[in-house]
Amino acid sequence: MSASQPMKVRVPRDLHAITTTADDVEQAGPRAGLSSTDTKAIWAALKGLYRSGAHPGVSFCLRRHGEVVFNRSIGHAEGNGPADPPLAPKRLLTPDTPVCLFSASKAVTAVLIHKLAEDGGIDLNQRVSHYLPEFGAAGKQQTTISDVLAHRGGFPTMNLPKPERRVELMEDWDRVIRLICEAPPTSGRQMSYHAITGGFILAEVLQRVTGEPIAKFLDQHIRKPLKMKHFTYGIAKKHWPDVAINYEAGAPVRFPISTVAERALFVPFPEVVRASNTDSFKTAVIPAGNIFATADETSRFFQMLLDGGVVGGKRILKVETVARIARPVGRMNLDRTLMIPMRYSEGMMLGARPAGLYGPDTADAFGHLGFMNVLGWADPSRHLSAALLTTGKAILGTHLIALSRLLTVISNRCG
Repeated sequence: MSASQPMKVRVPRDLHAITTTADDVEQAGPRAGLSSTDTKAIWAALKGLYRSGAHPGVSFCLRRHGEVVFNRSIGHAEGNGPADPPLAPKRLLTPDTPVCLFSASKAVTAVLIHKLAEDGGIDLNQRVSHYLPEFGAAGKQQTTISDVLAHRGGFPTMNLPKPERRVELMEDWDRVIRLICEAPPTSGRQMSYHAITGGFILAEVLQRVTGEPIAKFLDQHIRKPLKMKHFTYGIAKKHWPDVAINYEAGAPVRFPISTVAERALFVPFPEVVRASNTDSFKTAVIPAGNIFATADETSRFFQMLLDGGVVGGKRILKVETVARIARPVGRMNLDRTLMIPMRYSEGMMLGARPAGLYGPDTADAFGHLGFMNVLGWADPSRHLSAALLTTGKAILGTHLIALSRLLTVISNRCG
């Protein structure tokens, strides 16, 4: 494969042998307000995304009116990456396979911060330096918790000193916090995606206030109440053999997109992919980027928000808290890190009209994107919660057309 050719996986003509199903859509027929024609159209579009060749594995879960419509996977968790030899040992991706959510983890961390505020531990409109005095030492005294949640904190990841921008830094908690606190603000309250920095500061505030690790707070307030096996920062060593491997894929990334990607990702694109498969990454706690979960667990999390903070009759969050989580902060504007128009709430990436991150006419939808094509979201107007977890890390390529088509089909069929 030449350096100019797209990196693609080998896609068999018949996908049946590499498809794992944990639902009974075909047997049950119409369900959750969707006809058999609707479910067939969505499934065809999902297969179309896999056939684009960008993703060794795709896991998908869709709930509508709280009912699981799809919980399926296609492809491999390991062994069929673009650069893997044809005879490499292969491991199927199943709906039970944990996948790294990358930046979709930000939505979870944000909900934990909102929960802490609901319980009276913090005030979202209070300055960060009130809880973390050293944060205000370099000119960020006026930055509030709300500003950080909405990517208006003034300290995007590119603020960190260039010599310190290496993957290993994310595994050195105390050093990250010190560097962020020492860095002067660069973007004021302008919208600029905080890829890594915001998550660390939010988690440090939570830990200072509660005296507990954020991983324990997640366990107590989300993972256990929602009865999840995974859904943790990093992942226990006993589950390492089950984790899906991430692969660099798609068309070669060149200037100027490579520059924008590095500004957002902290280090060059291929380095992030490589690091995400290491043992140290699985051991670390990276609040903005390393929750491991299944598609079902991710959809279940957003279903809880869609249901106003209730799961199984138990209240996790107040209705008012969920409303604030989904409420826009400002209008759509140019994100000065991503260099594209974005809408944020205090913690979520929002949909848009006439089209947005979650498909056409999705102004009410909220969720988060994770490292290219990982998506978790809820759409109140369509009564759906969904998760699309992919293992091919591709910025450019024909998969974008297939992804757009899938999101369009979901939006149209569930509308």
